[in-house]
Amino acid sequence: MKEISCKLAVIGAGPGGYICAIRAGQLGVDTVIIEAVKAGGTCLNVGCIPSKAIIHAADEFFAATHFASDKATLGIKVSDPSIDFAKTIAWKDGIVGRMNSGVAGLLKKAGVKAVVGRARFRDGKTLEVDTETGIQVIRAETIVIATGSAPVELPFMPFGGKVISSTEALSLREVPKALAVVGGGYIGLELGTAFAKLGSKVTVVEALPRILPLYDADLTRPVQKRLDELGVTVMTDVKAKGLSSDGSGLVIERSDESLQTIPADKVLVTVGRKPVTSGWGLDEIDLDKSGPFIRVDDQCRTSMRGIYAIGDVTGEPMLAHRAMAQGEMVAEIIAGKRRSWDKRAIPAVCFTDPEIVSVGLSPDEAKRAGIETKIGLFPFAANGRAMTLQNEGGFVRVIVRADNHLVLGIQGVGAGISELSAAFSLAIEMGARLEDIAGTIHAHPTQSEGFQEAALKALGHALHI
Repeated sequence: MKEISCKLAVIGAGPGGYICAIRAGQLGVDTVIIEAVKAGGTCLNVGCIPSKAIIHAADEFFAATHFASDKATLGIKVSDPSIDFAKTIAWKDGIVGRMNSGVAGLLKKAGVKAVVGRARFRDGKTLEVDTETGIQVIRAETIVIATGSAPVELPFMPFGGKVISSTEALSLREVPKALAVVGGGYIGLELGTAFAKLGSKVTVVEALPRILPLYDADLTRPVQKRLDELGVTVMTDVKAKGLSSDGSGLVIERSDESLQTIPADKVLVTVGRKPVTSGWGLDEIDLDKSGPFIRVDDQCRTSMRGIYAIGDVTGEPMLAHRAMAQGEMVAEIIAGKRRSWDKRAIPAVCFTDPEIVSVGLSPDEAKRAGIETKIGLFPFAANGRAMTLQNEGGFVRVIVRADNHLVLGIQGVGAGISELSAAFSLAIEMGARLEDIAGTIHAHPTQSEGFQEAALKALGHALHI
């Protein structure tokens, strides 16, 4: 097979990889992208997109069953709702398929050559790709590693049979009657909440003292309250020990070392993700590591000249939009532009019920940094739009420097608050101050008014509380 020579080769067509390749192609860089499975990576195929589709279907079904139980106050009644989960999965797969085709079309439009197969480094400038028709050799001036991450498997409870990862959870053909979720982080709670709304008896097992430990307690308290309302059992300070001997459920160990079996048709393990650093020839090149991750600088350069790394393989936060931002930046650097990026403005969103958004510093982080702050908090219980949507739980919180009112961080919890993440990030990216937010006219009636009101509260003259 004839060798391919190019200026840029990208390993992995996930969000970081395909964005890097598309932008490089737009800038006239001769680019090849290699992907072993399907364009879009974890996010598009077995992560962000399919999970949000299932979450939406679960919300719709729960709303129907809520009305059917005659508990609604809106005067709406629906009789005997049911769900054909296999059809739901087929709908989800249709969305994924459309987006796969869309990414492939965008790569083609940008003039990027796509090679299907598994890439492996032969040396710092040469890749060999195992394709259906044989080994394809690719020589490139610059190589970008965008191999992503994979679910962490518990050694005493490997994936298979009853034990599933998020990947298998998003492809189940029927809703399990009882679901045990190991791990109270965002993946476990997003999917656990969805399956609870679909009718599963869900039990969440978390080894730490509380759920969602990456967020402060004020943000997670409304989520815990909603889990209780949905009948989800949350067990903290307990450890998963494995399947019971008869396979009927999950064995856990309490803090007093006593054992208990939780009945479960499926056990969903969501204890984290690990970078994919094996299988592509890392041993053939000499890259510095930072723990399990590839070490990069603020322009995503590795320790070897001409090799960049982006996305989950480079460390936390493992977020698709972080990978995308890195990919775009790297493409522009390769094309000769001067670029860097501001890590402070990366939003983290948890698609639980209610949703959580966090950008920049939390109050505790600002305190640990020795910064004197002012904090403004506005509850959605005082927001007219939230009332009309029956979504009064949660709040928006703004953290600013006390001396000059520079915005350091913004957090919020509430229904649909993920859609405010762009406004929060923009405020930090542009160096906004309290007066900028307070002086911006926010449309009424919208939940976004909570952002303005939080700023007004920090200034000492909130108007609606």
